[in-house]
Amino acid sequence: MTSTIAPGSETDLSVRAPGERMGDFVSRKARAYLALTKPRVVELLLVTTLPTMIFAQRGWPDVLTMVATMVGGALAAGSAGAFNCYFDRDVDRLMKRTKDRPLVTGEITPGKALTFSFVTAIVSTAILWLGANWLAAVLGVAAILLYVVLYTLILKRHTTQNIVWGGVAGCMPVFIAWAAVTETIEWPAVVLFMVIFLWTPPHYWPLSMKYSEDYSAASLPMLGAVAAGRTVSAQVVLYAWATVGCSLLLIPMGSAGIVYTAVALLAGGWFVIECHRLYGEARTDPDPRSINRKAMRVFHLANIYLTFLFLAVAVDPFVGQPLL
Repeated sequence: MTSTIAPGSETDLSVRAPGERMGDFVSRKARAYLALTKPRVVELLLVTTLPTMIFAQRGWPDVLTMVATMVGGALAAGSAGAFNCYFDRDVDRLMKRTKDRPLVTGEITPGKALTFSFVTAIVSTAILWLGANWLAAVLGVAAILLYVVLYTLILKRHTTQNIVWGGVAGCMPVFIAWAAVTETIEWPAVVLFMVIFLWTPPHYWPLSMKYSEDYSAASLPMLGAVAAGRTVSAQVVLYAWATVGCSLLLIPMGSAGIVYTAVALLAGGWFVIECHRLYGEARTDPDPRSINRKAMRVFHLANIYLTFLFLAVAVDPFVGQPLL
């Protein structure tokens, strides 16, 4: 396999450099492969997995099932991220936000990245099958295929709605978690799935506003790069309202109690207000720097909102009775 050399560099980063200590080489490679899995995305997905398992069990699930689902789910998400880095290495090279990814710098060769992606997918499937059940494993494979095929290969480069339908892959951890505990999919899992589905656009579109120049340079039709800030922020507001409204369905359909209800209302209200403020900024302030600051505030708040909501999902079974 011919090694990839980073642009403008005389050093082949994919092999051990002369004089480099073995420990330093191994550490460098470990960081590169970890980066290939997009650990921040994996972390966010795991935030939704364990709370869903607790809610499905109405208490602590079996330890082996819990560990297998978390580890298998993390590896499935990491595999999807690695496949994404492999197929997107051409556009990643054109964007400032992604120019340091290991396939761009030459730290990992495309062939090794592809092998790593397949091996991680196989291991994740085996762990979910043996440690949880066949349905969780099948859903894990479906999540990888949705992210790699539907989002990365089909939607990402061809439509401004890429993150909406491609975001289905990011919703799959709640199905995997629910199936791992109950060996089926029930209405509360569908509600949580739809919460993440509706949350994805108001989470990601503000980020695409911030990095619109990057996406334009790579010819990627992210909504924030091809539409005016007012149009994007209006869509963010609509999806934020839909997200919060959907989250309240867990009260009648999932027997959620007072803790979840309070968090869904308070955190959801905060989220919606900040989205409206972004829209107001986009309508009245033509300075893109000001809009981008507000957009990134919404992006980070969206992460906080989802974390709080799923923490409430985890706590709710232990405190109080269902409201309905």
